[in-house]
Amino acid sequence: MLDGGTTLLKNFWYLALPGSALRPGRMTAKQLLGERLLLGRASDGAVFALRDICPHRGIPLTYGDFDGQEVACSYHGWRFGTDGRCTAVPSLVPGQKLDYGRIKVASYPCKEVQGNIWVYVPADRRRSAAELEAAGLPPVPAAPGLGERAPQVSISSPFPCHTDHAAFGLMDPTHAAFVHVSWWWKRQARKLRPKEKQFEPSPLGWRMVRHKLPSEHRAYRLLGRNVSTEITYALPGLRFELVEGERHQVVSLTAITPLDDETTEVHQCLYWTIGWLGPFRPMIKHLAKTFLSQDRLVVVRQQEGLAHDPALLLIDDADTQAKWYAKLKRAWLAAEAEGKPFENPLKATTLRWRS
Repeated sequence: MLDGGTTLLKNFWYLALPGSALRPGRMTAKQLLGERLLLGRASDGAVFALRDICPHRGIPLTYGDFDGQEVACSYHGWRFGTDGRCTAVPSLVPGQKLDYGRIKVASYPCKEVQGNIWVYVPADRRRSAAELEAAGLPPVPAAPGLGERAPQVSISSPFPCHTDHAAFGLMDPTHAAFVHVSWWWKRQARKLRPKEKQFEPSPLGWRMVRHKLPSEHRAYRLLGRNVSTEITYALPGLRFELVEGERHQVVSLTAITPLDDETTEVHQCLYWTIGWLGPFRPMIKHLAKTFLSQDRLVVVRQQEGLAHDPALLLIDDADTQAKWYAKLKRAWLAAEAEGKPFENPLKATTLRWRS
């Protein structure tokens, strides 16, 4: 591990589920940052997140029932609203005094944005979702120019590694020619080309400055003339790639969500404004799954070496972005510990590599 430490970052929004995975009146168990959560969608379509542990005897609430408005515990039937407040204790008889309205299950801010369900994981779990929202929360991550459009393709996969190593792979600019080798993509790793890109700080990370893409690539022609791209990386582990032409736009969101210290879920969402691409969604989803499975395989193999806790040898400029991630993480944790606003320590620069 780099000297950013192994701490999982809190006080951030994390992508938990694609919105399509949770229908109205349904709930599901989900682990985020080692915390067991209940994610649900009320009958009116609103999403919510609660701690998946009944405060009575500790059984997970997801073993119970949900009628679209309240969750009923499977052990003794205690009921809880979507805000976590207890609404009924069936075992009580007339005359017994218990203000069950004061009993609460911890709740988490939960929002659905651009077809994804995001959960805000606070460092202080004692405050309810309503209290956190009243105090002010950062905006949920979203791609510009898409409105509330849902992704045309959404996939995810658990990676058996700490979130930092998933993040290093997320921003690695030189592995594609060796890892993503298929009959339809970069068959020979020897065909490397020099790259030179400008980078600048962004609010929670850095940005590869927008630049034009080569017009000879046929795929880019679908977007119209003057196609350009911009890639943004941000804490806690988000990568937005925006490719725009004069007619259309394609956006790729990659989000890493730590389930615990040893497992990370990697989400990949693809958006586009080309209407006639709809029939090709199954093929595009298959190709995206292939890419993600190749990344997962190399991480699985990497764990065999990391189990011996080796020192990592990172070089300039190919590994500079991994160093930036560690530097940003240290700066964030220091600001949190000192109660100070986060200040991005990165500076604008140009990086060069071959890939």
